[in-house]
Amino acid sequence: MDQNNIMVRCANCGAKNRIPEKRINQGPICGKCRTPLKVAHSPAVPVDVTDQTFSREVLSFSGPVLLDCWAPWCGPCKMVAPVLEQLASEYAGRLKIAKLNVDENPATASKYGIQSIPTMLLFKNGSLVNSLVGALPKHEIERHMGTILVT
Repeated sequence: MDQNNIMVRCANCGAKNRIPEKRINQGPICGKCRTPLKVAHSPAVPVDVTDQTFSREVLSFSGPVLLDCWAPWCGPCKMVAPVLEQLASEYAGRLKIAKLNVDENPATASKYGIQSIPTMLLFKNGSLVNSLVGALPKHEIERHMGTILVT
């Protein structure tokens, strides 16, 4: 079912919206608050990833990916979220930022040994290059991103 759908979180109300891939360019709106959605394929916003979409969104992606492993109840994760949104905007076209809710996607979290959150995994051409644990400041995240960015 998720194979041909993309999950998009509404920036206005936070609701998750399932959008068929074939309709992603048709101006989707939130099912809860009717606000226009920023589509997940837009390089300027973080992409929600699930166990089912992880391989396609992260491992099969041809460029660098920063995967944020988080949970909604985690205070430090909430502190890092705006930083990652800012980075997604600033590095649009050079870096994909993805978000994995570890509570809802235990298979991927287990596969990569996520024991503390937030944990950020850095991938380049589908291979894990580095992992960062904790609520790091923007400049520290950017320093580590330098190892995967295409110049």
